Amino acid sequence: MKQLLVVYHSMTGAAEQLARAALEGASAEDSLHARLLHASRAGCADVLAADAYLFATPENLASMAGLMKDFFDRIYYGALDRVNGRPYAALIAAGTDGAGAARQIQRIATGLRLREVAPPTIIRNGAQTPEAILAPKTVAASDLATARELGAALAAGVASGIF
Repeated sequence: MKQLLVVYHSMTGAAEQLARAALEGASAEDSLHARLLHASRAGCADVLAADAYLFATPENLASMAGLMKDFFDRIYYGALDRVNGRPYAALIAAGTDGAGAARQIQRIATGLRLREVAPPTIIRNGAQTPEAILAPKTVAASDLATARELGAALAAGVASGIF
């Protein structure tokens, strides 16, 4: 059975909610096992065992979250040349931009020779003040639906052999 690995980190809850929604969408595919791991617990063996990936992170200071970067640092050389061509997609929880984190994931994924199968999905919450940025988030139902659809599409593509 093919496996989709969803790796996430979340500081205020938004990226985790998006990752769980994507997992829910992916889990509807019967011929694929979807697995969710926090970035601090995901390792090279998890990456090597998966057939596809969905990475979910907040954007912090125009970058992906530090623990998400730590995940990539820990698995990079062990996965290099062993995951070539495997499909991936990214979910970014951002205040107003998200492009910096998306670019970082794309650059790392390019180095790993992963294949981007959807443009980065950036969900913006509009937080501008320190209080709003640090506050726990509740992701809008429409944005959760977008994440669910991304997970379902990625899973269907992997299960059917399109990706």
